[in-house]
Amino acid sequence: MSTWDVEPFDNDDAADFAIELDDASTEARIEMVGSVLERVAKATADDPLFSDAQRAVAAAALIAAQHPGGANVPSTYGPGPTTPMPQFPAYLRDLAIETLDRVITAPSWLPEYWEEAGQEPAWRRSIFDLRGILNPPQQESLFDL
Repeated sequence: MSTWDVEPFDNDDAADFAIELDDASTEARIEMVGSVLERVAKATADDPLFSDAQRAVAAAALIAAQHPGGANVPSTYGPGPTTPMPQFPAYLRDLAIETLDRVITAPSWLPEYWEEAGQEPAWRRSIFDLRGILNPPQQESLFDL
């Protein structure tokens, strides 16, 4: 895998995914994003589908862009698709969170890849930032309402 930075679209797999999304219909984009998230969230260590992990991180970034706090995701997270994305169904948010949790834990090979590149802390920060947009911390209430 060729990478140029730690952000979701800063690698060949995600850049190719962005091009494929640009070439797809609106309905197909929803299916493509959902299916890559599903494949990676459910993949096992020896599953070749886990090779889609970088695409799944990019898909999670697209979902995050449509949530509060995610307005800057497209400009912050690299080249991504140039065609406007459709409104993604609400259930994809939970799947994106599950996928992000999956790619940062064993048996995922991504943390080791980024550690070898000397960029694991920065990569993890980008993943945690996306996760924070998708699942922001809840403010504690002093009183029960």
